[in-house]
Amino acid sequence: MKPELRIGVIDSGHSEKQARFVRGGQRFCLTHDGLDRLPLTTDLLGHGSAVCEAILSRAPEARLCVAQVFDERGVTSPLQIAAALNWLAGQGVRLINLSLGVRQDRPILHDAVADLVAAGVLICASSPAQGDPVFPASYPGVIRVTGDARCRDGEWSWLDSSQADFGAAVSLAGRSGASLGCAAFCGHLASMLAESPELSNLELIELMRERAPYHGVERKMDI
Repeated sequence: MKPELRIGVIDSGHSEKQARFVRGGQRFCLTHDGLDRLPLTTDLLGHGSAVCEAILSRAPEARLCVAQVFDERGVTSPLQIAAALNWLAGQGVRLINLSLGVRQDRPILHDAVADLVAAGVLICASSPAQGDPVFPASYPGVIRVTGDARCRDGEWSWLDSSQADFGAAVSLAGRSGASLGCAAFCGHLASMLAESPELSNLELIELMRERAPYHGVERKMDI
């Protein structure tokens, strides 16, 4: 019997119908003097639900651990993301999806990412196809993913560019962009891990490169 594949999702939550796929959840909220850890609430943005759908539609065998870091305005912080990463470190996740990025490079976020990478957890983070770098996508060991309009649902691209390592389908339920591309690629990774859990991180990434229908950056990409 194959071990349960757990995927960490750091976003705005999940939908009611996705609850049966969720193995654990935690909300991280800023306070005047630090951070509160609270139970999950309704996904008011819908972004996290779209991200979860992008993953589960490609890897229905996966089970999710959901960290809620966005408020109803779609705002988060390095402190919240770092706390979510540290929580996921104890949830037995094999892969983490971060369809988000912040401009601030903060030691607390860098260290949380570095600890997970050192522990062998794969981290996918969205990165814009153009513009300034964002974090945690720009940290060492993180798989940088953007949207690639060339890709259909079952496809991804090996970009190997200054902005991103991979790209994937950009649209779902009326939403589009690098964040959905990241979730779609995470779903492809999860699907391959569900089929072959014995793959090492290096073997998995090499297979994703080899099987990518598109290599290199197209002139016009969805960001």
